[in-house]
Amino acid sequence: MPVINTEIIDPTSDITTTTTLLHETIPITGTICSGTYSDNNIKNYTHGMFQSVYDYPYLSSSSNHIFDLTVGYDSTSPVSSSAATQNTKKINLYNQYAQVLLGYTASNADNIQKFESDLNLDGSGVIKDAFFVSLSRLLTKDEIKRGNVSLTLGTGSWATPFSHTMTLTDASASAAGGGIKNVIGGNYGLLYDSAEDSVAKGVVFYEAGIIVLTSSVFQGVTDFNSGSGVGPTVPAWNVTQSFATASITGSCDALRHRIQNISFNNTTEINSKIYFCRVNHNDFNYSANPTYVDGSKIRVKDTAGDQPISYITTVGLYNAAGELLAVAKLSEPLRKDPNNDLTIRVRLDY
Repeated sequence: MPVINTEIIDPTSDITTTTTLLHETIPITGTICSGTYSDNNIKNYTHGMFQSVYDYPYLSSSSNHIFDLTVGYDSTSPVSSSAATQNTKKINLYNQYAQVLLGYTASNADNIQKFESDLNLDGSGVIKDAFFVSLSRLLTKDEIKRGNVSLTLGTGSWATPFSHTMTLTDASASAAGGGIKNVIGGNYGLLYDSAEDSVAKGVVFYEAGIIVLTSSVFQGVTDFNSGSGVGPTVPAWNVTQSFATASITGSCDALRHRIQNISFNNTTEINSKIYFCRVNHNDFNYSANPTYVDGSKIRVKDTAGDQPISYITTVGLYNAAGELLAVAKLSEPLRKDPNNDLTIRVRLDY
């Protein structure tokens, strides 16, 4: 039986705001990346500027978009030349990511800041040739949790890519803010080889959900790209040759062939407004609901001389004009009589 009554909430003592961070572990296995479904979960586009990876064949109604892959390089890269395949597109892709994530240099507002293998952004350690992994918002939610990113890549031969592996992590980043830098695209941390952490092999942008890998990750791999799809007589390419000669899609295929695992924790931020609804001992003991009374007697009383009793089942939040804004249902009715008082905690999540 609902109690129909009102109580004024003091905004200084009866209302508080909290933020809760929920984390979920996301593993992306290499079987998905390399094409478990005969590459039917890999979608290429006629513009040839990137490819999308799905967890099932992308034409299936149950498939989910996992991430996008593309490659790009700076115009000053040794790879860049008018003879390079899709040269302009690769330069534009690099500049687009750099402009959105890093913005422009402080010294020259006309110069786009370049990706670097450190947190200084001082022009040293520039990543000129890069792979870009844009993770789906479905997986990253509000952002990637810092210090929990792991990316395992195969650096063996094309036939057995995982005979040698390299695991990149952002272990140097912390949730407290250490080991990260804030830029126009949000915070980013560095990805180091877990076995050798002298030079970062890439960066991860936590809010944007984007991983940028330097091509030097595969330095020394003579057959990074098998050259398949170009012709049976074409020899295998190293990563530099792949960036220059292969199409964007071809280099993305070569990278997918070497992804063994990607894992991270995502973050969902839940903001809550909490209202403490105070019920004093002399409040809400009766109801204005006409069905609460039968023959001038309160239904829940067996003896006329007994104290009044009510049961609270619902809390309504009203504005100053008396308009109902929100309704909260209790899990079970709460008995209310003059011998007790209650504090009902109502939380609105958004």
